[in-house]
Amino acid sequence: MTATTDEVRTDGLHKGLRQRHLTMIAIGGVIGAGLFVGSGVVINEAGPSAFITYALCGVLIIMVMQMLGEMAVAKPHTGSFSQYARDALGNWAGFSVAWLYWYFWVIIVGFEAVAGAKILQYWIDLPLWVMSLVLMLLMTATNLYSVKTFGEFEYWFAGIKVATILIFLVTVTLFVLGLWPGAQLDFSNLTAHGGFFPNGKTIILAGMVTAIFSMVGAEIATIAGAESDDPERAVTKATRSVVWRISLFFVGSVFLLAVILPWNSTELGASPYVSAFEKLGVPYAANLMNAVVLTSVLSCLNSGLYTASRMLFVLAREGEAPQRVTRINSRGVPIYAILLSTIVGFLCVVAAYLSPKGIFSFLINSSGAVILFAYILIAASQLVLRRRAEAEGRELKFKMWGFPYLTILTIVAMLAILVSMAWRADTRSQITLGLVSWGALMVAYVIIRARKKAPLTSDAPATS
Repeated sequence: MTATTDEVRTDGLHKGLRQRHLTMIAIGGVIGAGLFVGSGVVINEAGPSAFITYALCGVLIIMVMQMLGEMAVAKPHTGSFSQYARDALGNWAGFSVAWLYWYFWVIIVGFEAVAGAKILQYWIDLPLWVMSLVLMLLMTATNLYSVKTFGEFEYWFAGIKVATILIFLVTVTLFVLGLWPGAQLDFSNLTAHGGFFPNGKTIILAGMVTAIFSMVGAEIATIAGAESDDPERAVTKATRSVVWRISLFFVGSVFLLAVILPWNSTELGASPYVSAFEKLGVPYAANLMNAVVLTSVLSCLNSGLYTASRMLFVLAREGEAPQRVTRINSRGVPIYAILLSTIVGFLCVVAAYLSPKGIFSFLINSSGAVILFAYILIAASQLVLRRRAEAEGRELKFKMWGFPYLTILTIVAMLAILVSMAWRADTRSQITLGLVSWGALMVAYVIIRARKKAPLTSDAPATS
């Protein structure tokens, strides 16, 4: 029998998300301001071949989602990959993944609040901090009311983003094929300005750092799935849809951008989608796209708060965060987990106002590599749990492709990206600060375990 949407789970959270919410959370999770703005940076860097960079990053995200799908269908859990890391690798891994992921999202929440305020300044002449504060308060209220409210907001935010990308794909395809009024068949921008690889073939790997960060968010569906009325079906459907979403939204749209605009155009740096629509003669393109990017920012802020609060909630249940964080209100919402995550977001806004090139820059850079650390631990967890399941003769309903070879290859590829970041001067600080952040977490972990008087030798992987 299907559970009702207001059913209360054993941990007190409500199953307030429906299938349509999970579908849109999964679809919208990978469409953020990073695509609408960051894609121009990648094209400027790699040239017309930038869509290959997105395709390679897309493959990595798809692999990670397949691994997560396998684990989430077998064992739906609010902590998602933090719990799987704990089961597979030990308490230190679950602690690491949860805090690293929480840290990543609370910093992104502050960053997106500032980014959203800057977009609002396009229309409203108010101080940056005032509008950042308004956006933070709005999204905090949305998350505090109920998980269903979060789902509804995310459903409509994601719907606007998806509709915009689809309109872009259809209209620009007609333009490049010469089927748009005043247009003619023209693919010359792919080779006309220094060739398909104007900066060399290896440069397509350099852009992977920016590209992969713009795709972060697909995994939120595996966390939200635990608060849906049918976790197994929701996670399976969300995971399987990742392939076409990334192929269409990222690879397809970036390819069309490279066709319609010269890769070395200054227009790409600001907002490539605005420039593309303006080339088509779409009226008020700048206003329309700024509104869409604002929606993307709010969506990211909304889902970031949700994700961070659930990670903190799970940590508190494990005794690795203040116990007050486990308190839930009558609507099944972990209010203290949300408020604590929000406070960090507010502090980021203050840091952006007081010290944009100091504290705020440090926070953004220190969170840059942690998502890759988390992804590597996810892949390692799946490797262990899958082998354990096979050894115990358990049948899995959803499986990772090409196990164990593709899992191992994915881990190696992500390690290669980290090495690439350490090699490049402009991203080296992200690796350094990320490792410092992880090191600090490990020190905190040792202290917490010592205070709980639990011997560190008890961290052997738990039986799932």
